[in-house]
Amino acid sequence: METSEIIKKVRKIEIKARGLSSNIFAGQYHSAFKGRGMAFSEVREYQFGDDVRDIDWNVTARFHRPYVKVFEEERELTVMLLVDVSGSLDFGTQKQMKRDMVTEIAATIAFSAIQNNDKIGVVFFSDKIEKYIPPKKGRKHILYIIREMLDFQPESKRTDVNQAVEFLSSVQKRRTTAFILSDFFVRNNFMQSLQIANRKHDVVAIQVYDQRAKELPDVGLMKVVDAETGFEQYVDTGSKKLRESYRKYWMDRQSELSEIFNKSNVDNISIATNDDFVKSLLMLFKQRS
Repeated sequence: METSEIIKKVRKIEIKARGLSSNIFAGQYHSAFKGRGMAFSEVREYQFGDDVRDIDWNVTARFHRPYVKVFEEERELTVMLLVDVSGSLDFGTQKQMKRDMVTEIAATIAFSAIQNNDKIGVVFFSDKIEKYIPPKKGRKHILYIIREMLDFQPESKRTDVNQAVEFLSSVQKRRTTAFILSDFFVRNNFMQSLQIANRKHDVVAIQVYDQRAKELPDVGLMKVVDAETGFEQYVDTGSKKLRESYRKYWMDRQSELSEIFNKSNVDNISIATNDDFVKSLLMLFKQRS
């Protein structure tokens, strides 16, 4: 992609994402994703009903009357975007490719994060860690992230979510809010690593899929290609049995994913490329508020 074209795309995404985060998501994001703990704020005189465990004994001894420590929610978060850059994201039969929607969602979350004074970092993953961008604040940092998402070329086309969540726990020692953005077109089970990661961090899964992954159109003979392995074959979409089998495969796969997320206690949403991701994100945020 030409540099001028990338700049135009970055600017277009920035305008949309900043508008959404300012006008719609900022307040919802703030209430949905709480601070990582309680931070000391000040001391004041003890009042009836205060927890005796909060008494500051040094200050109490100095002034010969009890004082307690006052704590406030530590609002600043570190937000990590775990972005799937495997081959299957380069697919779309509706309004846009899956990768385009992932980029817009990631940008919206990123701008919502910095409006709440949070740091934002990114992990690009396939079946390995392709690139790590450490968490920072600021508009320039987000524009750099968007530019990378638009132009990044992964070394591998396959997907392994285990790699992403295990890497998250290894690089982020303090509690982090992490969004996994993927189509979850995976061949291995990642429940154990997800459970371990979600005990330490607050993990949210956002699945982006294309309608054609859900059901085949009746258009006769069609060549299909596995974007991750390159395997090609012709299928007869005129066969009702084949279309029903394909749909059953999709439903079974979604059931497996739901089970993984539920057993891992991970909040999740699924968004089709022809859906309005704004409504889906708002629904996710409201569920967590």
